[in-house]
Amino acid sequence: MKRVEKGKWAYTVYRAVTYTLSPFVYLHLQWRRLKGLEHPLRWPERLARPSLPRPPGPLLCFHAVSLGEGMAAIPVINHCVSQRPDLNVLMTTTTNSAFEVIKDRLPSCVLYQFAPLDTPAAVDSFLGYWRPNAIVLMESELWPNLILSASKKGIVVALLNARVSEKSFSRWSGTIAQSLIMLMLSKFSLIIPLSTLQAINFQLLHAPPFVINFAGDLKYATGETDDSKKMNAEIKDLQIQLSNRQVWMASSIHDGEEGVILAVHNDLLQKYPDLITIIVPRHPQQREQISLALQREGLEAVFRSQEKKIMPSTNVYVADTLGELRSLYRLTPVAVMGGSFLPGLTGHNFSEAAAAGCAILTGHHIGHFSHMVASMLHLNPMAVLQVRKASSSLCPFQDYSFCNHKCYETTLTATWQVGKCLSSQVLSTYSFMDLTQCIICLYWLGKSFKVYNIIFFSFKES
Repeated sequence: MKRVEKGKWAYTVYRAVTYTLSPFVYLHLQWRRLKGLEHPLRWPERLARPSLPRPPGPLLCFHAVSLGEGMAAIPVINHCVSQRPDLNVLMTTTTNSAFEVIKDRLPSCVLYQFAPLDTPAAVDSFLGYWRPNAIVLMESELWPNLILSASKKGIVVALLNARVSEKSFSRWSGTIAQSLIMLMLSKFSLIIPLSTLQAINFQLLHAPPFVINFAGDLKYATGETDDSKKMNAEIKDLQIQLSNRQVWMASSIHDGEEGVILAVHNDLLQKYPDLITIIVPRHPQQREQISLALQREGLEAVFRSQEKKIMPSTNVYVADTLGELRSLYRLTPVAVMGGSFLPGLTGHNFSEAAAAGCAILTGHHIGHFSHMVASMLHLNPMAVLQVRKASSSLCPFQDYSFCNHKCYETTLTATWQVGKCLSSQVLSTYSFMDLTQCIICLYWLGKSFKVYNIIFFSFKES
């Protein structure tokens, strides 16, 4: 009881602070808009000023912060739409990168808006206008005003692919913060962690045990979506341009990692003059920094955004575009995962590379993606290689892969089979038919869903 009262007190303080800071939050939003970090036309949606009418009937709202989380939600949204076409679905995201990609991958009937800031005015306006029957949050979107205001209005809240980073877990474990997170988690009717470790974390943060169900990481299912005809044609054209050349890819490269990758490229270039390295930066805005690094190394590069052809003299192909990584994996037999070679980084999802049948190498700094490495290595020790020093480990592996085709094919097969297996497990254990019905029943059964989900949220043993 003491913790509950402390949690309510902590939320009262949080709400008062966010209310007081609202004018400054508005100014910060304008600064972000001028910097190109907010949509130039649709930024008012961040203040809950809608650009679309609310259709009549029940409405299910999905919210994800960025591209990766949004892509993980798409299989669930697709299934909800196919099973209940009469149900209105609203998707909200926070970042521009998510908007630019996801808007073209959602079913045409799904409404799409930018998510409101977690200020009392924006959240109350958003909930008052859209009146969702249930809100499904993705991964780590734990916003006090949104969660507690939704619960107060009788809107049921679920958390899919739930995770909390080590830093966030430490922050939420403080005396006052733990009371607030405990209050927030008590308002959820369904929490599906992406791993067993994450399930333990949520229990340690005092999430009610009966709302926690485990089904696996939804990001394993993102490889199930199909490419457009235009994208397929472009990939085939690139495959022709890259034919008869040794190819490898460094994907989701963060600031500073381009130096690591180019050092490996230069070492390999001495033995393989026809080598071409594909670099996919984490953000397209990194193109200038990468361009300068390439100039310093005297390397000839082609940038995908410029729509130029790869020439025989091209050393590096920079894919500085959004939302194409899953398709670009089809160009390479080797995928080196960025965001993992420098301290402070936390890795990236590499299930898409596995689905494409790439041999996967990753650095040591992988954060919560360590569960992916563990899952893949458990199924096949050859499925992924984790290295500590890029320069001393990547070059020998690439050299080995270019020379020893038979053993290399074994590695590719292992990765593809493991990726397919994990994807199938998630698709089956999530039991999308049951999940859809459970989410829909959230509204009709309200808090009695705490009992209902134990009975109906069945998932197959694998």
